[in-house]
Amino acid sequence: MTQSADLLFLLHDVARMLRGEADRRARAYGMTRAQWVILFWLDRQPGLSQKELAEILEVEPITVARLIDRLEARGMVERRPDARDRRIWRLHLLPPSAPVLADLQHERQDMHRMATGGMDGATEAAMIEGLTRMKATLVSTCRHKPLKDVA
Repeated sequence: MTQSADLLFLLHDVARMLRGEADRRARAYGMTRAQWVILFWLDRQPGLSQKELAEILEVEPITVARLIDRLEARGMVERRPDARDRRIWRLHLLPPSAPVLADLQHERQDMHRMATGGMDGATEAAMIEGLTRMKATLVSTCRHKPLKDVA
């Protein structure tokens, strides 16, 4: 197995393990990881539309609509009509989301410590730089290449 193949498997395994840990932690709060991600994005970018959020999360808009329904029922998110297009709903956090976001930040910090335990700052910085470069390269090249037909 080549070194690049090992890297790809390792990246996949680490991401899968972190998703599993985030799922476990979200369940402890009576939520899902997807709901946490929505709260996180709306905190970072208030007023996203359901469609924009679906694109960010790489899910269908109906999936986001159902997740927003649940968060709305908990009083954490509200839909507001777009000022220029009445077909669009803009999503905004409500005050009851604040303690959940504080918990989310604590859990993210804890998961970060867990994932980087025993790693020095220089190694972590090099990983961040390398992964950032990989992401930028993939964003610029993957969208422009047609998929190879394997049939």
